[in-house]
Amino acid sequence: MGGFTSLLVALTVGTILNTGILFAHTKSEGEYQVKAAFLFGFAKFVDWPAKTFSDPKQPLTVCVYGRDPFGQILDDALLGKSIGDRRLSVGRASQFQDLAGCQVIFVSRSERERARELANRLANHAVLLVGESEGFATSGGTIEFTLEDSRVHFVINPDAAERAGLKLSSKLLALAKIVHDPNKPTEGSALK
Repeated sequence: MGGFTSLLVALTVGTILNTGILFAHTKSEGEYQVKAAFLFGFAKFVDWPAKTFSDPKQPLTVCVYGRDPFGQILDDALLGKSIGDRRLSVGRASQFQDLAGCQVIFVSRSERERARELANRLANHAVLLVGESEGFATSGGTIEFTLEDSRVHFVINPDAAERAGLKLSSKLLALAKIVHDPNKPTEGSALK
């Protein structure tokens, strides 16, 4: 990984973890460096159910579903990284059946038409589903990247995390805009 890329990743992850700032400046190729760093940061702030991993040494796998906008950036950002005792690995999938063994799935824009179907098929699986298409989080995804004024922000749907059996850190939730499933009754509603 080049010096500039290492610095950008370190600064972005440091920003997420230490200062509570929920965005980073981007340029077109830098956008995916920032998103790669965020994917690592997201994974650090998730408690995975025990059944997620078949053994204590199984890696935590981050997969890209659809056309890969990262290229080598994601591999470089996660190379040699660990969360606890689990090393991180990267996978790529173009078909649903290729997603077995993925704990974090980044759904690229090329799959925006199939995002809701993918979220439905993965409901009740311990998978952190992250996408970049508008409305991804309200369509059942867990985290949606957004761009505002060339800055990466993110939206979290805690209902999707709950369905997946994932516990998201309050620190992560505090950094995000929160949305809920559209059909979920609001607090205090007479609907049950």
